Amino acid sequence: MTAPTPPPLDLAVVGLGAAGGSLAWRLAGTGVRFAVVEPPPSSARRTQLRTWCTWGASGPGPFGHLVAASWSQLRLVAADGSEVRRSLDPWRYRMLHSTDVEAAVRARLADAGVPVLTGVVEELTASGSGVAVRGEGVDLAARRVLDTRPVPVPRTGRTLLLQHFLGRRIRTRRPVFDAATVTLMDFRVPQPRGGVAFGYVLPTSPHEALVEYTEFSRDLLTDEGYDHAWRDYLQRSGVGEHEVLGEERGVIPMTDAEFPPHPVAGVVRFGAAAGAVRPSTGYAFSAVQRQSDAVAAALAAGREPVPPQVHGRRHLLMDSLVLEAVARSRLAGDELFVRLFRRNPVHRVLGFLDGTTGLADDLRLMASSPRGPMLRTVAGRYRRRSG
Repeated sequence: MTAPTPPPLDLAVVGLGAAGGSLAWRLAGTGVRFAVVEPPPSSARRTQLRTWCTWGASGPGPFGHLVAASWSQLRLVAADGSEVRRSLDPWRYRMLHSTDVEAAVRARLADAGVPVLTGVVEELTASGSGVAVRGEGVDLAARRVLDTRPVPVPRTGRTLLLQHFLGRRIRTRRPVFDAATVTLMDFRVPQPRGGVAFGYVLPTSPHEALVEYTEFSRDLLTDEGYDHAWRDYLQRSGVGEHEVLGEERGVIPMTDAEFPPHPVAGVVRFGAAAGAVRPSTGYAFSAVQRQSDAVAAALAAGREPVPPQVHGRRHLLMDSLVLEAVARSRLAGDELFVRLFRRNPVHRVLGFLDGTTGLADDLRLMASSPRGPMLRTVAGRYRRRSG
């Protein structure tokens, strides 16, 4: 006698990175029948080691207990070496490690009896009962699929820059870091034309820190180029003798293009592929938490699990203008960020970068930005539209 075909799952989540892991954590134990599919460690498609940062008065969604380090002070360094220092109280700038989040999510899913399948999804096909999920080591059916895999960046936007970086965790011989202060941006590095570059320092003790060289530009560097830029920043910032303990790299698209919905019925894109990345900064972790809250609530209410647009239209328009002004070399990105932090309360600027400010704060931020470059960008856009 042939065994009956098991009913399809309510949901399949493809990927266990920031987006997939955040949603899976919320769904575990809720009664939603779901499975997660994650590539094996050897796969190039697997989520790479990442450091995720967020800020605010409380912890990052449900992951506050996983915060690896936090800071009460923030620092920017202008190209001329002058500094902007601000207290974040009562907020904190917080860091999480992707490996810690994944391990905690896997443990929670195991306790709830949710399978995490190791495999590479190659094909998603609409079927009568939902979606067939197939690939290397994967063959299952689900009524809905949330796909967190990255997608090619649409070429429909006005501007596309890439945020690309090399970060190394180091230990120094001398105590050179202020362990209470995060250096958000240090602009004492050569600036690329049509872009911006800076150092980023997350210290965990006077002797240890994650030090990144980050660049917003159209083109990536070579391996030698990243290494040279990183070492050049260390020399300019006076770090001195050190040993390297670990390394991470990344590329994040910064675009004002809208990501299209998935072409397969029953498949919903989620996370970065659904607009979670803030176009002007590349931050996404907080937005992913908001998306995850909304999708989990929709599933609990029996609605379609479609992630909302987590960045408002006004913020997206402001981001689009900033990206275009920087890419066309009308606006020096390093001067913009230093000016915003100098002329505004720190919580207003960080709130804007996180997409949580209201109209009044946004108007004050606009008034403190370089007006000439922004007005020329608006005028150029109007001429192209009416021409």
